[in-house]
Amino acid sequence: MSASAVHSLWTTAADPISKIEAPKIEYGQLSPILIILGAALVGILVEAFAPRRVRYHAQLLLSAVALCAAFAAIVALAADGYGTTKAHIAAMGAVAVDGPALFLQGTILLAGLVALFTFAERRLDPDPHGHRTDSFVAQAAAVPGSDSEKAAVRAGFTTTEVFPLLLFAVAGMLVFPAANDLLTLFIALEVFSLPLYLMCALARRKRLLSQEAAVKYFLLGAFASAFTLFGIALLYGYAGSVSYATIARVVDGTVTTVNPALVDTMGNDALLLIGAAMIVMGLLFKVGAVPFHMWTPDVYQGAPTPLTGFMAAATKVAAFGALLRLLYVVLPGLRWDWRPVMWAVAIITMLGGAIVAITQTDVKRLLAYSSIAHAGFILAGVIATTPDGVSSVLFYLAAYSFVTIGAFAVVTLVRDAGGEATHLSKWAGLGRRSPLVAAVFAVFLLAFAGIPLTSGFAGKFAVFKAAAEGGAAPLVVVGVISSAIAAFFYIRVIVLMFFSEPRQDGPTVAVPSLLTSTAIGVGVAVTLVLGVAPQYFLNLANQAGIFVR
Repeated sequence: MSASAVHSLWTTAADPISKIEAPKIEYGQLSPILIILGAALVGILVEAFAPRRVRYHAQLLLSAVALCAAFAAIVALAADGYGTTKAHIAAMGAVAVDGPALFLQGTILLAGLVALFTFAERRLDPDPHGHRTDSFVAQAAAVPGSDSEKAAVRAGFTTTEVFPLLLFAVAGMLVFPAANDLLTLFIALEVFSLPLYLMCALARRKRLLSQEAAVKYFLLGAFASAFTLFGIALLYGYAGSVSYATIARVVDGTVTTVNPALVDTMGNDALLLIGAAMIVMGLLFKVGAVPFHMWTPDVYQGAPTPLTGFMAAATKVAAFGALLRLLYVVLPGLRWDWRPVMWAVAIITMLGGAIVAITQTDVKRLLAYSSIAHAGFILAGVIATTPDGVSSVLFYLAAYSFVTIGAFAVVTLVRDAGGEATHLSKWAGLGRRSPLVAAVFAVFLLAFAGIPLTSGFAGKFAVFKAAAEGGAAPLVVVGVISSAIAAFFYIRVIVLMFFSEPRQDGPTVAVPSLLTSTAIGVGVAVTLVLGVAPQYFLNLANQAGIFVR
């Protein structure tokens, strides 16, 4: 072949490349995500280059400033109308900037900021060598019980990598409920899951239990991710696109152009039903709904308690946001197919979480099964398929987040010689030994139970009202019965704390620094404010409850 022929082939092949348009990215509207990602990258550089003695303060300051700046950016976008009149699809169709996305992102950032304070707490764990230590392992790479671990503990090392890992998790969670195509959804899922798998293994005490929790979470999370990815492939085969809007149009039958490469599969309902079911399965795993809940109690018990609080709050917010967008934006045309399945999932989740929680003897496992029951209550709002259903879910998630982080922050304070005293028998008489801590924990338990004048009551009332108006009245009856069952074990813990004799060898209550005190104080304040005067926040959720399509 002559040189000129080769040249003509080369230029012919290269010609279309010159027509590729540069991507159009709205940096201002994506600024909350970019701020957090940028800070996480700077945090890695701090770990690599800063001296060990300054890392803790540098990372704490960097993370706090980033979370506050990102929240300020969310408020600015909302004030500018991006939650309502200016809501649109940004980043070339990859990310939605609308009311639900901004509301959930704001909730995740505030939950991340409060959780950051519990991550940074260094006063609780008495160190025999006189160092100030936190809940995380001295040196993550050291084998539990080895000489290198003992040397790291003696030297007072702390794992400050948890701060950039927290920021990466938050960044993934910010993208997850705003994702507007299936690939962005999957990437966001992995970005926030991987740091959580890592941090689960980093408990300073009970390291083997912590590592076991991380392995379980990782393996089951990998299965759930595989199901999600396979579902994405099937939906692509069905619609010829990963874009939410295009899939929704194919489901409705309003698309006329057919991708010639997919002419045999486009519009095949089997691909749609199986693919949608697999993606929903992956999201229900993250939410902790039965029967995809098996990881929850073991991981909540084994992970470092500050991380457990963050995961229990922020992961639920992100996953429910993604689930709402998938069901309301992509699959409204399939409503009669997915609603009966969701009914079944919600019922067994509410009843399963509440009934199994009664048998628990460990505080963290009890709160884990409580979180499973709450996932069922929130699903009742999802099933409503009305604007009130969306706004009630948004409100419930915001209320639940701060109660959860506050409750786990209180758990970090009750300690004995082996670290946190999480066995319920050790909490007997806590109200006599430390009335303030027991009273604060009682407030959180009453909120979980949905007692009036707490945020839990306002949230449950909102989702049950939306479900009843959406034609799911029997679900509300099951929800009320589940709430009554759940109230039994919450009140049992309160009775144990205030009406039992303290044990002679009982645990002590550590005096926290301002960081954990702030986290608990914010939790109590939000619980009472949303319980006593929820209307402003319900209105805010109402305004934010409309998805851009």
